[in-house]
Amino acid sequence: MSVRHLPAAPGLGFKPEHFAAIRSTRPDLGFFEVHAENYMGAGGVPHAQLRALREEYALSLHGVGLSIGGAGRLDAEHLARLKRLCAIYEPESFSEHLAWSSHGGDYLNDLLPLPYTPETLGIVCDHIDEVQAVLGRRMLLENPSTYVLFAQSTLSETDFLAEVARRTGCGLLLDVNNVFVSATNHRADPRAYLAAFPLAAVGELHLGGHAEEALPSGPLLIDAHGAPVADPVWTLYAEVLARTGPLPTLIEWDNDVPELPVLMEEAAQAGALLDGAEVRHARAG
Repeated sequence: MSVRHLPAAPGLGFKPEHFAAIRSTRPDLGFFEVHAENYMGAGGVPHAQLRALREEYALSLHGVGLSIGGAGRLDAEHLARLKRLCAIYEPESFSEHLAWSSHGGDYLNDLLPLPYTPETLGIVCDHIDEVQAVLGRRMLLENPSTYVLFAQSTLSETDFLAEVARRTGCGLLLDVNNVFVSATNHRADPRAYLAAFPLAAVGELHLGGHAEEALPSGPLLIDAHGAPVADPVWTLYAEVLARTGPLPTLIEWDNDVPELPVLMEEAAQAGALLDGAEVRHARAG
C-alpha cells in the first residue's frame, strides 16, 4: 500500500477565484487541498488550473461523497472515478469523513453522523479496507462535527476512531474546529476528547471557522467554514502541536470566501505555531 506524506506546513483549500493571485504571487504554502468530487469531470478549466497548481505544490484530495459510514455498499463507479483522479494527480494525501451521505441510491447534500457500535465499526472498517485496496494507498479519516448523540452508541468517538485506525491501518485527519464544535454542542470538554484521541495516527490537521446560534439551552455551533478560526480553536491547535510536533495543517474556508491575503494571514498564524512546535520538539529530541 502506497504511503505518501504532505509537508508539515500550512495549506489552503484551493478556490478557483484565487487562481490568478496564486499564479502571480506564488504564496509560501506547503500544499493545496481540493474536494475530489469537483474534479471528477473530464478536462476543462478546473483540470487546467489543478494541473498548474500540482506542478508547484503538494496536493491533498479531500472526499465528501464516498459515504464511508453508510450501511450499503460503496458506490463502485464513484470509487473508480476517485481512483482515476488519484492516478492523474498522484496526491500526497487522500482523506474522507466519518459520516454517511447516501442511502438506497439517493445522495444527500450533507455529512450525517452514525452511532458508534460494533456493527457500524465493522461497516466502516470494511469500507475503508475496500477504498485502500482500490486506490492502493493509505487514506485518512476525519472526525466529524456533530449536533446529536445516539443512545445506541456503545463506544466513544475516540475509541471508535482508534479501533478503525488499528484494524485498517488508515490514518486520521484531526479537525480541531470539529472537536470544539462538537464539545460545545454536547457540553463536553474538548481537552478531554483530545487527551483520548489517537494522535499517533494523525496525518493532517484542519482548522476552520464556525457559526454560532443562541438557543435557550446554550450556544449551538455550526461547522460552517465561513469565518476566521476562533481563538479557542487556535489554543487547542497549539496544544495539539505541543504533543505531536508539526503536522500538515489546512486552513479550511468554503463559504463567504475572502480574498487570498486574508487566508494567507491565517496560514501565517498556523505557520508560526508550526515553527514553534518544530523548535520545541527539536530541543526535546
